[in-house]
Amino acid sequence: MREIVIDTETTGLDPVQGHRIVEVGCVEIINRIPSGVTFHRYFNPERDMPAEAHAVHGLTREFLSDKSLFADAVDELIEFLGDAKLVIHNAGFDCMFLNAEFDRAKRPQIARERLIDTLALARRLHPGGGNKLDDLCVRYGIDNSRRTKHGALLDAELLAEVYSELIGGRQAKLGLAEITVARRAASIAGASRARPEPLPSLASEQEIATHAAFIAELGTSAIWRDYITIADSNALKR
Repeated sequence: MREIVIDTETTGLDPVQGHRIVEVGCVEIINRIPSGVTFHRYFNPERDMPAEAHAVHGLTREFLSDKSLFADAVDELIEFLGDAKLVIHNAGFDCMFLNAEFDRAKRPQIARERLIDTLALARRLHPGGGNKLDDLCVRYGIDNSRRTKHGALLDAELLAEVYSELIGGRQAKLGLAEITVARRAASIAGASRARPEPLPSLASEQEIATHAAFIAELGTSAIWRDYITIADSNALKR
């Protein structure tokens, strides 16, 4: 099963107000495991960079001025996405911007059915807890020390790890460990052999007789009678 983890960086919060995508990062995962194949591009937004957005991702108008326009790379991005499910944290936000850019380039919109929103998954699993990407990295022990600012590819890579945990990655690992322990136990059990002849009892005849007398006092339904030895049985008949 092929899925794509996506993150975007933008000039603002609303494409209707003219804000644009400035960075896209994608990580391909096959059967819930990153394949090592990625897609990463910076884009010239053809507008200024508000201070609030710069504080989030650190991208400047000068840095982006020689980068390609979104429309020039849109077909490459669409080909990379293929028909895979798209894993996004706060999917409504990123999808809103992607669809705005696709619309400008006269390309089909991303269907809502393709989206897997990890923020919604996290809120269901951890109601009332912090569910930002950094919060989830801390919760699942994922190293996010490189994330001094938002970056689309780095965030997509971190989200791929978070997604694995949200859908039970850790539980699957524990299950594998349990199977391994069970196999080792079975191997040890198979390696043991019954003795051809039981070891002789270290108890004296007097101790055996005393034990048998004690069992006799417990009555015929006592569970001890299921474990009496031949010597005990003979003693009980006396």
